[in-house]
Amino acid sequence: MILKECKRLAEVDFPIAVVSRHSAKEKSIRHGHPSTLHLWWARRPLGACRAVLLGLLLPDPCDPNCPEEFKNRARNILPRVQGAAGQTELDLRNELFRFIGDFANWDNSSKSVYLDAARSLVKAAHGKEAPLIVDPFAGGGSIPIEGLRVGGDVFASDLNPVACLILKTMLDDIPRYGVALAKELRELESVIRAKTEEELSEFYPQHSDGAKPIAYLWARTVVCDSCGAEIPLTRSFWLSKKKDAKYALRYSIARPKGKPPELSFEVFSPSSDGEVPSPTAKRANAICPACNIVTPASRVRAQLALRRGGTDDARFLAVVVIMPGRQGRLYRVPSSKDKEAYRKACERLQALAQSEKVGSLSPIPNESIPLMSGTFNVPLYGVNSWGDMFNPRQKLALLTLAKNIRSMDSFSPAAQEIAALGLSRFADICNAFLQWKSTSTQAVHMFSRQALPMVWDFPEPAIFADASGDYGVTLRTMARVIDSLAVVGKSGTVKQADARNSPLPDESAAVWFTDPPYYFAVPYADLSDFFFVWLKRSLPNHPLLGDPFDSTNPLTPKKQELCEMAHWDSERYAEKNQEFFESGMKDAFGEGRRVLAEDGIACVVFAHKTTEGWEALLSGMIRGGWTITASWPLATEMAERLRARDSAALATSVHLVCRPRRADASVGDWADVLRELPQRVGDWIERLQAEGIKGADLVFACIGPAMEIYSRYRSVEDAEGREIPLGGDPSAPEPYKRGFLAYVWETVGRLALEEVLGTAEARARNGAAGALEEDARLTALFLWTLQTTEADSTDAESSDAEDEPEEDDDEEKPQKKKVGYTLIFDVARRFAQPLGIHLDKWEGRIIETEKGIVRLLPVGDRASQLFGEADAAAISRRIEADVQTSRNYSFAFMQDVGAAPQIKAQGRERKGAKRAATAIPDAPTPQPVTTLDRLHAAMLLQRGGQTNGLRSMLREETQRGPDFLRLANALSRLYPKDSEEKRLLDAMLLAAPRG
Repeated sequence: MILKECKRLAEVDFPIAVVSRHSAKEKSIRHGHPSTLHLWWARRPLGACRAVLLGLLLPDPCDPNCPEEFKNRARNILPRVQGAAGQTELDLRNELFRFIGDFANWDNSSKSVYLDAARSLVKAAHGKEAPLIVDPFAGGGSIPIEGLRVGGDVFASDLNPVACLILKTMLDDIPRYGVALAKELRELESVIRAKTEEELSEFYPQHSDGAKPIAYLWARTVVCDSCGAEIPLTRSFWLSKKKDAKYALRYSIARPKGKPPELSFEVFSPSSDGEVPSPTAKRANAICPACNIVTPASRVRAQLALRRGGTDDARFLAVVVIMPGRQGRLYRVPSSKDKEAYRKACERLQALAQSEKVGSLSPIPNESIPLMSGTFNVPLYGVNSWGDMFNPRQKLALLTLAKNIRSMDSFSPAAQEIAALGLSRFADICNAFLQWKSTSTQAVHMFSRQALPMVWDFPEPAIFADASGDYGVTLRTMARVIDSLAVVGKSGTVKQADARNSPLPDESAAVWFTDPPYYFAVPYADLSDFFFVWLKRSLPNHPLLGDPFDSTNPLTPKKQELCEMAHWDSERYAEKNQEFFESGMKDAFGEGRRVLAEDGIACVVFAHKTTEGWEALLSGMIRGGWTITASWPLATEMAERLRARDSAALATSVHLVCRPRRADASVGDWADVLRELPQRVGDWIERLQAEGIKGADLVFACIGPAMEIYSRYRSVEDAEGREIPLGGDPSAPEPYKRGFLAYVWETVGRLALEEVLGTAEARARNGAAGALEEDARLTALFLWTLQTTEADSTDAESSDAEDEPEEDDDEEKPQKKKVGYTLIFDVARRFAQPLGIHLDKWEGRIIETEKGIVRLLPVGDRASQLFGEADAAAISRRIEADVQTSRNYSFAFMQDVGAAPQIKAQGRERKGAKRAATAIPDAPTPQPVTTLDRLHAAMLLQRGGQTNGLRSMLREETQRGPDFLRLANALSRLYPKDSEEKRLLDAMLLAAPRG
C-alpha cells in the first residue's frame, strides 16, 4: 500500500501524557524487562519507542490521501481490543491514539490481543511487505526490538562491538529460538555453576554454624604520615540502617610500644547515629582514627598509586551472612578461616595467571584505562588497567567463569553468547568499585552512573550466594528476558557499521528512527571497554568482538565514534573536537536521507540540555536534507530527574519527526518566517502545558515546532537576499548574523514573561510602560525554566545521600552544595540577552556564576546585601520610620556606589579576569532599588517575624502601585511548593492590605 503524500499519525497529534506516564513507570520494571539483559547507557524506554513507531507507521485517517482500505481494516481491527471505532475519520484517529497510548503500557506489550492488533494495523497500512525500520545508533536496542514487536523488518547497526553483541542476542537469537533458548540457558547455567563451584567453593567457605556468606566488606588503606597507623578508608562505618536491624563497625586502638598504633574492629548495634565512628575518608583526604591528623588527598593518591589502587591489599573489615531459618542479614568480623580462604584464592590466581592463556590474550585483562578527568578518575590512583578493577578473588572467579564458558561446546553458539554477556554483566556487580548500601543492605553495581569514580570501601559479593553478585542469578535473570521477548516472533538484521557509511541501498527504508549521541554526554566506547575485555576472553575470535577499522586495536573502536573527546584527552583525541562531531552528525543524517524512501519518515530523539547540543543536532539535520514535521516531548528520564532538583535537568526526550526535504523546496522569506514564529510557538506552549510539560522540558520542546517553519524551505533569506543561518551570534542585531535559533529563544522567553508577569513584559525590551525591572524578569524566567514536568514518578527509587557515589573531588572544593536554583550559563544567556537583561549587571546581587553554572541566590543570601549588619528588629524600625516620613527605603548595597558587579571567570581566564575586575570604575553611581529588592526585603522581614515593619512596608507598596503584589503573586506561583521562598511569599501575601 502506498502512503506517499499521506500524513502519519505522529505528524498530526500524539498521546503525550499517556505515553509519558507509561515510559516513566517503566523505569521501575525489572523482571523480564530487556534492560536487564545487559547494561547499556541512556537506553530509551520501550513504551515510548513502541508508541512513536506506531505513530510513524500508521497514516492519519483524517488526511484526504489516507487509503480507504486502511480505514476500513482499522475499523475491523480496533474493536478486538477496545470497542467500536466510531463513524467519522476523527473518531478513528482518536481510537488509534487511544490504542497507541494503551499499547505503550509494558503490561500490554506481550498480550497477544495487542500484538495482533498492532501488527495487523501496520500490515493494513503497508501491505504484505513489512516496512523496513532502520536505527544506525542502535545501542541497547530499544528502538529495533519495538520495530520487530509491531511487525516491521529491522536493520540495526552500531559501531560498538558490545552493543552489537547485545543487539544480536535481542534481535536475532531470541526471536529465532524463543523459549527454547531460555530453557537451554537454564541448563547451561546449571552445568557452569556445578563446574565453577567445584573449582572455587573452597575460596568462599561457610561458617561452622551454617552461616552462609553473601558479601565481604573491604576498605582500601593508607598509612598515616604522622603516627604511622594504617587508616582504613571508609565513607561510613554503618553496615545496616534497617529498622530493627541496625549494625555498624566500631574500632579500638592498641598502641604497642615502639610500633605504630593498630586498629581492631567489632560489630555492634548502635542506639543512635552518634555512637557510630565518623568516616575516615572525606573528599579524598584521610583522617587518622589514632591521631586525628589529616593525610591530604595528594598523599592519598600517591600512596594508592604505588599499589595499583590499593585493591589487592585492602583491609578486610566484615562478612555479611545469612543464617538458615533466620530472616535478614547478620554481620561479623572476618575469621581466620575467611582470611585463609582469601589468601589461597590469591595463590590460585597467581598460578592460573602464569599457566592459563586465551590465544594471544593474558587471562587477566591488562588493557589500559584512560584518564578522563571527572569521568574516569581511577587512573589517578594507579588503577591503570581493567584487571586492576577487581580484587584477586574476583579476578579468579571471572577468569574461571570465562574458561568454563569457552568449554561449553555442547551448547549452541547463541547460548554461549548469552553466557558470555552474562559474565560481562556479572562483572558490573563483581568488582572492587561497588558500594555497600546500608539502607537496603546490598551491594550497588558499579555503573550506577556513567563514570569510574574512586571508591574507598567496597563490598565483594559471594558468587554462590543465590543473591545479587551470583553468576547463576545473573543468567536466570537473563533467561526471564528471553521468555518475555519470545513473543517478538521474527529476527532482525544486525551489523557493526559506522552510521556515516550504511551498507543499505538507496531508498530502502520506510522508517529511519534513532537516538544519536550528544557531543560528549556519554563516552560509550571507553565505558564499554570494561565489558569488552571479558567478552573477548569468553568468546575468543568472535566476529563481532573487534575493531573492523583497526585490527591492532585491543579495545573498542574510538576514532570513528561520534563523540567529542578532545576535552577529555587532547593528546589521544585532538582531532575529535566539536567540528568532528558536528561534521559527523551531518554525514550520518545525510546517510539516513539516502537510505530513506521518498515517501518514508524519520524520527530523531534528543534529550540534551545545552543550546550547543541542539544547534549541532539541528544543523546536522538541516544540512543532511531533512525537514521537521512534528515534535513530541515524552517523559523518559524520571529516574535521573529525582537527582536533579533545583536545576534544569530534562525529564523529557524530544522526538523530532522528519521527512526528506523535497528537491524542489522553495526559498523562504524571512519576514514570513518571523511573523509565523510567535503564533506557532505560543500555540505549542499552550498545548504542552495542558499535557503537564513545563520548564526546561517545555523550552527545548518548543524548538521543534519552530524548526517546522524554518526547515520546510531550502533556505531562508531576508529582503536583501542574505541567508538567515540556523545559528550565529545571538548578540548581533542583524538577522543574517544572529541566526534563527536566537529568535526562537527570544520568542519563548517573551511568551513566558507575558504569561507569568503580564502583557507589558513582552514589550519590556522597548521600554514599555508598566514593565518590571530586569532583575524581576530574570528571576521570573529563571524560575519558569526550572518548573518540573508532571509525570508519574511514584515507582522511581529515591536515593539516600549517604549511599551516593563519592568521587575524588579536589580537597579545596566546598563540601556542601550551595543552596539555590541553577541553570547552565548558556541557557540563561540565550534567554536574557534578547530580552534586554544583562546578566553581568546582576552578578553578585541576585545571581552568582561559576564554572558555567548560574545560581539564583536564595532570598536568605541577600540579607546582608539589603540590610548590612543590622538585625531584623533594627531594620524593621528603620523601615517604619522611612514610611512615616515619606522617605524611600535605604538598603546596604546603595552605600557601595562604586561596586561593579563581576562575573566569576571560567576556567583558564579566571586569573586575568580577576585582575581586570579590580580596575577603579570611571563614574560611581548609586544602584537603584528595584521592585524585587523591596519584595526580598519584605520576605526577610516576614522570616524575622517583624510584623510591624512588614505591615508598614506592605501599606506603602500597595499605595505605590500594583507591581509589588503582581511580582509577589507571580513568584509565589513559580517557586517550588516546598521552598522557603514560597512559604515566605504566601505568608506575606496573607498580611497584605485588601482592596
